[in-house]
Amino acid sequence: MAYKTCVSIAETTPAKVLSMLKKALRKSDYAEIRFDFLAPKDIPKALELIKKYHKRCVFTLRPKNQGGRFQGAEKERVSILKLIAEYNPFFIDVEFSAASKDLIDYIKKTKTQILVSWHDFEGTPSTATLYQKYQKMKKISNYIKLVTTAKSINDTASVLSLYKKQSTGLIAFAMGDYGRISRILCLHLGAPYTYVSLGKPVAPGQFSLDEIKSLQSLQK
Repeated sequence: MAYKTCVSIAETTPAKVLSMLKKALRKSDYAEIRFDFLAPKDIPKALELIKKYHKRCVFTLRPKNQGGRFQGAEKERVSILKLIAEYNPFFIDVEFSAASKDLIDYIKKTKTQILVSWHDFEGTPSTATLYQKYQKMKKISNYIKLVTTAKSINDTASVLSLYKKQSTGLIAFAMGDYGRISRILCLHLGAPYTYVSLGKPVAPGQFSLDEIKSLQSLQK
């Protein structure tokens, strides 16, 4: 099978975002733009610079309490999310905790597809709890990103068990050393793509694009 990838781009200037995006899309199907690594004032410029690539981009603005870099008020972050939705990327990533009716309704009016996300940076809840979370997220969008931190192989198995319920539109895997393999197994179970880096990992256990391509070549 073809391993579809999404390169996470976390740069601090619009020019660097554009440069890394061009490099990423030469080999990768998609790229995630981590707008939280930019100063808020630079986001409009970055959006304009990368306009021609939007349909292959996932736009993310992760707050600090969700493992991101954005430190402003939530009201400001929501305003920026509305702005980036207007540029119609492939997906806009909206955290489950921030998915207010006002924000979701606004994004839907822009016709941008929502990837509703949830991360647990401490561990992995029970399979039953994960399924309950998944069911609540599904009410917002058919495209769901559900990520935990694995401290054992059983944790990884719990996350991947969600694919028994849905095989398309779900991106579920575990971070950390124990969860690393889930970043590949999720593709075999139906994930539309897996997140990779161009070198230095943006998240614990993340493979580089070259590593994924090397693994894929072994199937040929």
